Amino acid sequence: MHVTGIITAIIIGLIIGALGRLVVPGRQHIPIWLTVVIGVVAALIGTAIAGGIGVADTKGVDWIELILQVALAAVGVALVSGMYGRRGVR
Repeated sequence: MHVTGIITAIIIGLIIGALGRLVVPGRQHIPIWLTVVIGVVAALIGTAIAGGIGVADTKGVDWIELILQVALAAVGVALVSGMYGRRGVR
């Protein structure tokens, strides 16, 4: 993997993770690095699901793939935020 691939994955993860945080109501007490990790994982899984159902490569913007990625990021943020908050770390 090249450096540009890693940087691109981090940027995409940041965007998808931030959108996931916006979808989840309330305040999430998780660090930004964890948001990026959740975003990267959600982007990868969302792309795999979109490829599996045949909507990954469409003409124009792949809206269904983006919605899948953001939804997965929102679920990930909600789950991790709940677990992170219960640890008592503030």
